[in-house]
Amino acid sequence: MAKVILFQGDSITDCSRVREGGTDLGGGYARLVASNLGFDNVNEYEFINRGISGNRIVDLYARIKCDIINLKPDYMSILIGVNDTWHEINHQNGVSAEKYEKIFDMLLTEVKEALPNIKIMVLEPFVLEGDANTATEEMPNRWQLFKGDVLLHAAAAERIAEKHGCKYIKLQKLFDHAAKKSGNTAYWLRDGVHPSNFGHELIKREWLKAFDEIK
Repeated sequence: MAKVILFQGDSITDCSRVREGGTDLGGGYARLVASNLGFDNVNEYEFINRGISGNRIVDLYARIKCDIINLKPDYMSILIGVNDTWHEINHQNGVSAEKYEKIFDMLLTEVKEALPNIKIMVLEPFVLEGDANTATEEMPNRWQLFKGDVLLHAAAAERIAEKHGCKYIKLQKLFDHAAKKSGNTAYWLRDGVHPSNFGHELIKREWLKAFDEIK
C-alpha cells in the first residue's frame, strides 16, 4: 500500500490548487516534490495537498480532524506562520508568536496522539522585503515590524518541532542568501511572501533533503 504524504499550510502550499476532487497539488513546491518522488518511486507514495490560502495556525488547528487526522498520513509537512504576522499588521487579526506556539503545540500533540507513527516535518516561515510588506506613509517601519514578527514565529516553530521530535527545515537564511546573490528579492518571492517558480524549487530541494533523513 502506498504511503500517504500530506502537505499542509497556507497559500504557499495551496498555490492555487483545484479543490474539486481533492487530488490536485497546486502549482508550487508540493507538486514539484510529488513529481520528483513519484518519478523515482513508482506507486510508493500518495500525495495530498490541503494547504489553504490565508490560513493562520488557528485556522489549521480548526480543521485538524478533517484535513489531517482523517486522512491518516504517514508523513506530513507543515508550513504555516506568515499570515499570523501579515493579518495582524494589515487587519489586526493575526496570531501572536506566543499564541502561535501554544496552538502549534496543541496541534502536534493531538496529531501524534491520533497517528502515533506519523513522521512530521515543520518548515520555517520566511519573508523577504517586497510589495507585501514595504513601508507605507502610515507605517514607515512596516518592513521591520513584519520581518521581526515572522522571525519570532519561526523561532516558535523551531522550538515546537524540537519538542515533538519533528524535522525542522530552515529556509529564511537560504532565501536571504539567494536574494543577495540575485540582487532581486522578487526573483525568489514575488511580493516578499509568495514564492516564484524558483522560490518553490528552493523549498522543494530542502524538503527532499529533509525527507531523505526521516523516511
